[in-house]
Amino acid sequence: MRSNILGAALLVLAAMPMHAQQGTGVSMKIDLVAWGNEIKGLSFKPGASKNTITARSFRYSAPVAYSGPVVMEIYQSGGTTAAPVAEPSAQDKAHELHPLVVEEKSDANNQANPKQGLALQLAKRREKEPTLVALAALPGGTCRRATVLLGPADGGTYIAYVINDDPGKLPVGQLRVHNLSPLTIAMRCNGKPAQELKTRETLLVPATNDQLIYELAYKLGDEWKMQENNVIPVRSKEQTQMIILKSTNNFFMSSDGSSGGFLQIVTLRRNPTAL
Repeated sequence: MRSNILGAALLVLAAMPMHAQQGTGVSMKIDLVAWGNEIKGLSFKPGASKNTITARSFRYSAPVAYSGPVVMEIYQSGGTTAAPVAEPSAQDKAHELHPLVVEEKSDANNQANPKQGLALQLAKRREKEPTLVALAALPGGTCRRATVLLGPADGGTYIAYVINDDPGKLPVGQLRVHNLSPLTIAMRCNGKPAQELKTRETLLVPATNDQLIYELAYKLGDEWKMQENNVIPVRSKEQTQMIILKSTNNFFMSSDGSSGGFLQIVTLRRNPTAL
């Protein structure tokens, strides 16, 4: 099963009038995950200084209850971000941010395009409330659980990539694979025929005996290259996600500076009934 969750959410959002976007209410549990260095001091309301949220690097932290507009506002209190690191190269940024970027930032003449959609809304709202750092278009309807990946963007803001984790979309005992790398990948799971996933495509695979045996390859130019063969636990009472990406973040580096593979893998697990 393949889907483009973020694209579908944005298409629905674009078709809605602004007052509807603001007024539609949702209630769900949110997991914030930093798509880079840890992000501290986050909140869903401006001016919060206590009980703020920390988005951990490529990992779940404690989920947070949210009730409010379907376009969720994320704020950050000042002076709470992690220590700065060396600025990544243009190539690193292309690898790390491309799968999370919704809107193209430059045209054929390499000139900045006008902001659109959520980026435009964020820029306008920040004029009145500069502590607002991200907007996330949450799933509507009956969804009661979502993961929001926060990737670094311009001016201390973040790009929000939203994943619908309602149990109906992500059943326990199955593995959902997300290709957030800039390359096409192929997965062979439990000996079944391999399936290709382009950037942002997903695949839902049932486990056998609480585990899944997989082979992962990626397409570099016209050639397929093997990444790894491995076994991953997929427990019958947990929601399990595997995210494939290309990153030079220190989270993936060993003490000797090696990354252990051309592509990187993040595994997210949760008990869907836990708060």
